[in-house]
Formats: sequence, C-alpha cells, structure tokens
Amino acid sequence: MMPPELQPRLFRPHITSPSGEPTSSPPNYPPHMTRTFTPRSNTPPRFSPSSFAYNARIATALVPCAAFLLDLGGAPVLATLTIGLLISYVVDSLNVKLGAFLGIWMSLLAAQISFFFSSSHLFSSFNSLPLSLLAALLCAETTFLIGCWSSLQFKWLHLENPSIVVALERLLFACVPFTASSLFSWAVISAVGMSNSSYYLMVFSCVFYWIFAIPRVSSFKTKNEAKYHGGEAPDESFILGPLESCFLSLNLMFTPVLFHVASHYSVVFTSAAAVSDLLLLFFVPFLFQLYASTRGGLRWVTKDSHQLQSVRIVNGAIAMVVIVICLEVRVVFRSFGKYIQVPPPLNYLLVTMTLLGGGAGAGASVLGMVSGGFSSVVFTGLAVVVSAAGAIVVGFPILFTPLPAVAGLYFARFFTKKSVHSYFAFVALGSLMVIWFVMHNYWDLNIWLAGMFLKSFCKLIVANIIIAMVIPGLVLLPSKFHFLTEAGMVAHALLLCYIEDRFFNYSSIYYYGMEDDVMYPSYMVMLTTLIGLAVVRRLLADRRIGSKAVWILTCLYSAKLAMLFLSSKSIVWVSAALLLAVSPPLLLYKEKSKSASKMKPWQGYSHAAVVAISVWFCRETIFDALQWWNGRPPSDGLLLGFCIVLIGLACIPIVALHFSHVLSAKRSLVLVVATGCMFILMQPPMPMTWSYHSEMIKAARESADDISIYGFMASKPTWPSWLLIVSLLLILAAATSLIPIKYVVELRAFYSVVMGLALGVYISAEFFLQAAVLHVLITITMVCASVFVIFTHFPSASSTKVLPWVFALLVALFPVTYLLEGQVRIKTLSDNVAWGWDAGEEDKKVTAMLAIEGARTSLLGLYAAIFMLIALLIKFELTSLLREKVSESSGPSKTQGGARGMFPTRMRLMQQRRATSIQSFAIEKMSEEGAAWMPAVGNVATIVCFAICLILNIHLSGGSSQAIFFLAPILLLLNQDSDLLSGFGDKQRYFPVILAISTYLALSSLYTIWEEVWFGGNTGWGIEIGGREWFFAVKNLALLILTAPGHIIFNRYVWSYTSKQSDASPMLTLPLSFAAVVITDVFQVRLLGVLGIVYTVAQYVISRQQYIKGLRYI
Repeated sequence: MMPPELQPRLFRPHITSPSGEPTSSPPNYPPHMTRTFTPRSNTPPRFSPSSFAYNARIATALVPCAAFLLDLGGAPVLATLTIGLLISYVVDSLNVKLGAFLGIWMSLLAAQISFFFSSSHLFSSFNSLPLSLLAALLCAETTFLIGCWSSLQFKWLHLENPSIVVALERLLFACVPFTASSLFSWAVISAVGMSNSSYYLMVFSCVFYWIFAIPRVSSFKTKNEAKYHGGEAPDESFILGPLESCFLSLNLMFTPVLFHVASHYSVVFTSAAAVSDLLLLFFVPFLFQLYASTRGGLRWVTKDSHQLQSVRIVNGAIAMVVIVICLEVRVVFRSFGKYIQVPPPLNYLLVTMTLLGGGAGAGASVLGMVSGGFSSVVFTGLAVVVSAAGAIVVGFPILFTPLPAVAGLYFARFFTKKSVHSYFAFVALGSLMVIWFVMHNYWDLNIWLAGMFLKSFCKLIVANIIIAMVIPGLVLLPSKFHFLTEAGMVAHALLLCYIEDRFFNYSSIYYYGMEDDVMYPSYMVMLTTLIGLAVVRRLLADRRIGSKAVWILTCLYSAKLAMLFLSSKSIVWVSAALLLAVSPPLLLYKEKSKSASKMKPWQGYSHAAVVAISVWFCRETIFDALQWWNGRPPSDGLLLGFCIVLIGLACIPIVALHFSHVLSAKRSLVLVVATGCMFILMQPPMPMTWSYHSEMIKAARESADDISIYGFMASKPTWPSWLLIVSLLLILAAATSLIPIKYVVELRAFYSVVMGLALGVYISAEFFLQAAVLHVLITITMVCASVFVIFTHFPSASSTKVLPWVFALLVALFPVTYLLEGQVRIKTLSDNVAWGWDAGEEDKKVTAMLAIEGARTSLLGLYAAIFMLIALLIKFELTSLLREKVSESSGPSKTQGGARGMFPTRMRLMQQRRATSIQSFAIEKMSEEGAAWMPAVGNVATIVCFAICLILNIHLSGGSSQAIFFLAPILLLLNQDSDLLSGFGDKQRYFPVILAISTYLALSSLYTIWEEVWFGGNTGWGIEIGGREWFFAVKNLALLILTAPGHIIFNRYVWSYTSKQSDASPMLTLPLSFAAVVITDVFQVRLLGVLGIVYTVAQYVISRQQYIKGLRYI
C-alpha cells in the first residue's frame, strides 16, 4: 500500500506543504474545505466563538419553508409572529439578551399553536389521519429548526454554551435537507398537482443534499494542527459525523422511491413505464450520490481513495445502464419517437449506443479518468461512435455520416488537447447538423406560432443555438479577444429574451385552419434565468467578461422574470430598460465602492435623467399594473404619482452609495418621493396638456363597464387637492432648508401667509363647500395659525410683541366662527319656511339641522387640532430652552469628575433641585426677552384643546368614560407660568392628568345616577322615597363617596410626592375601593374603584423606592 503522502486526494482539504509552499489542489476539490493549518499539535480542535458561517445556506432552505407555512397559517399566524418578534426586538434593544432569546422561542411556539388552530384545512385536505399528523409534525419540526437557526445568531450563546451551538449546527445540517425537500415538494405539488410529485422530491433531495451533506468545516471549531498525512483534516472538525452522513445518504436514495410507491401504489407495476419510474427514482439519486463522493459524500464509508474509486466505477456503470434503459422506455421512444428514423431493432441498438456512450464519456471525464494516452484514444473513439450513431438515429443521410463522426473527433480533440481550432471546427460541423435537423423536420410546416411564421421562429432558435455553441470557444481565447465573449453573451441573452417573450406572451398557434394555445411553462423562464446568472457569475469570477457586460447580462436575465407577474406585451423590454437605468450605481461602480466619491456630479445627474426617461418609457406598464391592482383604470394623478415615486426610489442607490455626503441630494430625493406620495393620495385633476393618452390607455378608459356596474357617481371638485400638495411641499422644502425661511424675515412672513392661504382655501373648499360665509373666517384662522407657528419656531426681533395678539385673534375667531356657521344656515332655513314651505319640507329641515351639527363638529375638530399644534410647539420650545439652561449650568461641574463619581446619588438629588430653580430662572429670562407670554399662551391652548376634545367626545361617543384616558394626557402640555400656574412645575406634571381623570369619572358617575333615577323608572319624572330608584341612588352615591379618599390621597401625593413611610392611610382606602368595585351598579363607579386600587399600589411602590433611595443617600 502506498504511503498516505502519495495517495490521491479526492476530498481532503488543501493545506500548506511542509516546505511552506502551497500544494496544488485537484480540480475537483471542494473550495469550502480549503484550510491552512498551524504547526502540528496533539490537541483536538477547540471551540472558537465565531459567527455562524452558513447563514446563506440555511436561509436558502428555511426562508421559503417559513413563507409557505405563513401562507398555510394565514393572518392569525402572521399576526402572532409579528407581535412576538416585535416584543423580542424591543427586549433585545434593552440589552436583555436572555429575554430576547426566550422571546423568539415563545413567539415561534405561539405561532405554531396558532397554526394548529387556524389551519383546519390542513387536516381536511388529507384523506388520512396519519398523513395529517405527519404533515403537522413536519410543520412543527420546521418551526423548531427555524428556532435553532435563530438561536445561533446570539453571540452570547456561543460564549456561554459552546457545546450547545455545535450541537445546534449539527442538528440543522442533519435535519434541514429532509425537512426542506419535503416542504418544497409539498409547495410544488400544491401548485401543479401530483402527476410528477416523486420527481420533484428527487430533485429537491439532490439539491439540498449537495448544499448540506457535502463535508464542511464547522463554524465553531479551529484547528491548531498541521502536516496531517496527505493534508487530511481531522474528522472532528466537520459538522456532520458518519451517522448523520449515512442518514442523509439513505434519505437521498430511498425517500423518493418510497414516496412514489406510497402515492402510486396502485400503478407501480402496471406497465414498463411505471417500472421505469421506480428504477429512475432510485438510480438517479444513487448516481448523484456517487458523483457527490468525489467531494467527500461517502467519506463515512471508507477513506481509501482506491476503494472509493472502484465503488464509483462499478456502481456508476450499473446505474448508468439502468438509467439509460429506463430513459429509453420512459422518455426517448415515448416523447421523441417521431424523430427516430431507424426501424427496429436497429433503433433500440443505436439509441442505446448513443445514450450509454455519451453517459460513459461524461462519467469518465467527471471522475478524471481521461488523462493518459490510452484513455484519450478510447474517449476519442467513443465520441466518434456516439456522434455517428446519433446522426443515424435522427435520419442523417448515410452518405454524409462522416460529417458527424469528424465533428465528434474534433470535440474529443478539443477535450483532450484543449485545442481552440478543434473546437471551432466542431462548432462549424455541429451547426451544419443543427441546420439540417431543423430544415428537415420543421421548415416545410405552414404554422403560425407565437405571433410569427414557424420559419422565422426556426431562424431565431438556430441562431441562438449556434451562438451558445460558439461562446465556450470564445472564452478560451486570449484576454484581448474577451470583447467577443461579451458580445456573444449579450447577443445570446437578447435572443433568449425575445424568444421567451414571444413564447410566453404570444402563446397562440395557428395551423391548417385550427387555432390552439401553447403554454410556455413558467419554470422554464426561471430555469433559464438562473442558469444565465450562474454562467455570468462564473465568467466574471474567471475574469472572462468585464463589469459592463455583467451589468447588461444581469439586467436582461432579471427582466425576463417580470413576465411571470405582468401580462404586458412589452414587459421584458420595459423592465430591462428600467433595470439598465437603475442598476449602474450598484454594478458599474462596484469596484470604486471604497473611494470617497465614486460618481461625479455630472454622472449623477445623467443617471437620474436616464432613470426618469426609463420610468416614462414604462408608463403603460405601470398603468397595466395599477389597473390590475385596482380593477379599473387609474386616474392621471395616480399614474403620475406612481411614476414620480418610482423615479425617487430608483435614484436611492445613486444618492445612498455615491452622494451620501451631499445633503442637498438627500433633501431633493425626499422631496421627489414625498411629491409622488402626495399625488398618489390626493390624485389631483391633471390638465389635458399634462396627460398622456396612448391608444392602450384610451381603450382602457373608454370601456362602459364602469357605468354599467357602478352607475353615475356625483362629482366632487378635486382642484383643492393641488393646494394641499403645494402646502405639504412648502413644509418639506422649509424643513429641508431648500427655502431659507430661517434666515430671511420677509421670506418667512410671505411663506407663512401663503401657507395659511393655501390650507385655508383647501379646508374651506373641501369640507365647508356649502357655507361660503365661513370661507373668509376659516382662511383668516389658518393664516393666523400659520404665522403664529412659524414665528414662534423662528422668532424675529418684533414677533414676540405681535404673536400674543395673533393668538388672541385666533381664540376670538373660534366662538365667532362656531356660532356664525349655525346662525347663517338657521336664518336661511327660516327664510325658506316664511316663504310658505309645506309640511313635506320637514325632512329638509331635519337634514339642514344635521348638516349644521356636522359642520360645527368639523369646526371643533379643526380648532382642536390648531390649539393642539400650538400647545405642542410651545412645549417643545420651552423644553429646548430648559435643556439649554441645564447644560449651561452643568457645564462647570464637568471639571469635577472625581467628586461627581464619588457621590452619584447626591448629585442626582442636587440635579433635581437645580431643575426647579433653572425653570424659574428661565421664566425670568423669557420675561426679560419679551417672551413671557409663551407659557401662558401654551396653557390657554392646552386647556381650550382639552375642553374642545371633551365636547367632541360628548357629541361623537355620547360621553364615553374610556375616552378620558386618551384625552387627559393632553394636560401634560401645561407649563409653569407667572400668572395662572405659578406653583406648577415639572414635578407636578402628572397632577392635572390624574385630577382630570378622577373629576371626569366622578361627574360622569353623578350624571349616570341622576339619569337612571329621573328617566329610568316607571313613575315619570321624580323619585319615590323607599322605591327602587331611591335605593339605587343612595347605594351608588355612597359607593362613589367611598372611592373619594383614595383618589384625594393619590392626587395630593402626585402634587408633592412626599409621604411618610409609616403613613397607612393609602392602604386603608384599599378596602373601600374594593367594595365599590364589587357592589356598584354603575360602570364609572366601578372604574373609579379599580383606579383607586391601582393608585394605592402605585403610591406604595413609589414611596418604597423613594425610601430605599433615601437610605442609600444617608
């Protein structure tokens, strides 16, 4: 036996040689096992807390499985998982690592439970209970594997539990191939049916076996050893052990055939084709397993390379013979029998010779057996015989049989000698044979296929085949001829896009007076796209093509996928143009990604212009997509809005990757996207000169279906939407400093007036169209609000003296507008009645009164929003001022870092005391600057807003008690001023909220009791002493009084936050509140009781914390 150093390395890692020079790696060696080791050591591979290196592989398998399970579970599973993951994200952002880990697992567990309850059709779709249970178990296993994969993303788990992460990695690689292939097959079977289900499972099993079962080094182990015999890595460094590898091999070879027997047991042995299916489903994976053994797939059987090579040759020959015979029975003579021009039994002999010889040659080349002189001669003879036999089978004239034989000779010479001239000679002869085959079988057929004559279609297919044959020879040319490879690849991609576009979008076939549909399968579009992208990636890795060719080819191959989603005739070319316009920042400038400025400004402008032109070129496709989504033709404003948004989104790579340091570019991009969104939401009427009406758009809009289905709809003026768009654009332009209102006072004043006019006219025309007298008042109100807000945020030298009067005018306009709206309509209604309306006009009176109430409610909402905005703005300005004062006062203390570090608790208490003094100082400072009115104005705006919201609550919900919990936080906007709330500070900010809730609920309880007593009994208006109403009133009033002590004590505590630790009065109110909760009949009283219990517990907890902090301070 040869020493290990001289044995061939078919699956052993590549390491450095003892001399320090790297040894050559065999061509069939897997790159994922390439390692470089340090000097030899006897220590086993130790754990390395590195990140999980195989996330892409796991994502390829588990992400589609998760999407399939979400589709099966529906909205309940999606909602459960979303809420759980959001909670886990929040917990993780708080650096609670164990909580985030448990949150993800609990989310998956809850989603799985929701899946079992929501997917009832999962059990009804299967006719067998065991199958239903197996399907449910498969779904649960997939969820568990997703949880394991998520666990590997936590770095702390790698450090604290190294053995667990290694076990999780092994578990994933051992279980994912079986789970993923099963779920992928389930999804495909659900889409296309059960006819070829076993073959789908076989294909997915082979794919995932190749991804996961080939030996790979663990992400969490490092090797300190070197100079292994022959460079072989230790078994402990691989993820999968012999047991897992054996399980995956058995799953690959036996699962498809067992699934076929279980699903087609009634027809397994009924015909030769059925038996061929059975044999193919076993021997094809078996042959694939033998090929995978060249990458270490059978390392669990033996490590002797000669023994493995013998296993491959013997078993591969047997499998090849069986597969060829089965393919002849199942595919060749069944589907392509009409192209076989040789009578039996010669046809069986020649077809077997062709297929078996070709398979033997391919297998020998894969196993590296074509290397010596004798093997080259045998391979050349085999190529000649196979070529000649294949030509005879398809009917090639016997006289010209040497032509395919010579073609096979040149191909073998190219393969063994790497002669480019031989390959081009093979291409020339092979092209002649392809042309003869097409002309012999299709040229004389008078068929209209895919929108053209069959002859024209044959020309395109022959040209594409010839280009595909030429490209491998061009790749082998010197680097100065690589432009020929690029041109050939682009020409082939263009022809392929054109052919598939005609097949997919023009699927009708016309022959001899009959017309039929020919469906080009969607999987062919995806398959050719994936193959094309893989070839482009390989050529780029080998530096056979440049970046520009990669850019063009990637866009062309990706554009074909748009056919699967939209049915437009020009979707391929439109998508290609759009991708070519959008992708240059990502593909063409990829090598310059580390430079400070990758794209010059003129290039950025040019690319943006090209993007805009491409989107305009795509307008009809966008129209088709919107029409498909809405079910009716979109308006011009909606179409323009989507075009603008698409332009903005397409320019994001330009700005993000190449002009991220240019602030104006970011602002312009935000404005463009915002403009498109506003056009989408508002859909303003477009002038005829702005509208583009192609023949397709005109035909879509001239349909009478809308009128027949929806009838005539009352038109509403849409021109005010332009005013809102202008207003929002002005706001964005000012926020991004494109309009410098911060520095120019006159521009600021003009801007505020224009903003107020635009918003006032929009609101008047959109919501108060029938009340013309209010238009002036509403416009003046919006102008005053705009001026006040803008000059409060950007004050001028004289604005502090004028703004209080502007606010006073705004407050005065509120009751005037509110009362005037009703009086004008009532006067109009009275005039109409005086003119002699009959009794039949009573309905119109009621309608008019309802219109008055609706208009007044809208006015209340408008003024509530205005006063809320003012209160928020003033609170923001005062808070910013206080923060500045705090930073100024704490500045000198930063130099005393040592003392502050020694007494953190004392410094915090001093900081709290300083805040109150700073707030008082800030008020005095504002008084000196003439802005002392700001706190008072903010308080007035807050109180007025709160009062209006209470009125709206009464009008809209009848005085809902729950609404106070959403309205009371408005009072948090109150500020300390020198007049109304002089003693109110930051410490008392929660007191108004608690007081408002308690007062509102108490008054609501009194009103409910009074209403029940006076209107709920049977004795009319009044109360009977000793009756039911009297007992109801006394009982609930007494319980209401019992809840008062708890609320009073907590309100006092919230005002001062001072209480003695030994004070037991809050706990004494707890039984009173509990009695009110249990006994009362009024919901508001029960709610007051619950709040009393909550207040008592909160006061106890806060007081306890303050007491503990005080002890720490002492």
